[in-house]
Amino acid sequence: MIYWDLFLAFFIPNIVGYGGGPAIIPLVENEVVSRYGWMTSQQFAETLALGNTLPSPIATKMAGYIGYDVAGVGGGLVATFATVAPSLMLMLVALGTLYRYRDSIKVKSMSQWVRPVIMVLMGYLAWSFLSESVAGAGWIHTAIIAAIAVVMLWRLKLHPVWAVVVGLVYGGFLLG
Repeated sequence: MIYWDLFLAFFIPNIVGYGGGPAIIPLVENEVVSRYGWMTSQQFAETLALGNTLPSPIATKMAGYIGYDVAGVGGGLVATFATVAPSLMLMLVALGTLYRYRDSIKVKSMSQWVRPVIMVLMGYLAWSFLSESVAGAGWIHTAIIAAIAVVMLWRLKLHPVWAVVVGLVYGGFLLG
């Protein structure tokens, strides 16, 4: 029964909440603190503070932690699944619809309009990474790391993870 309660405690806020993790936090707090009494308000606030210090979406981190705290590994898995299930269901419905009408001229033209948007967003992302790198490390270090990455990826045909590792090592030893 605890798994069902965990599922509902995280599924319902994610169904009715609009705006992502920060928007559903009060809804999750109501379920966890007021409805089920698994935590006090202070414990929930500490969990939220801890979750904000770690990378990745806040809703899944909190669900995993609270679920684990309430019912162990199984509880963590159930709560995390309940958090991502609404988005997963919506994606499956959307993909099913797109797949059903994949030969439609409207769907084909829609996907052709999406490609340039994605290209612009990726270009913006690359530009912002470059700007942050130059601001934090300077032009010289940014150029060295970029040159090493180009050689590793294009000349040596290595997996991108190795370029990231070398960049981290370079930054850790020479910039840290």
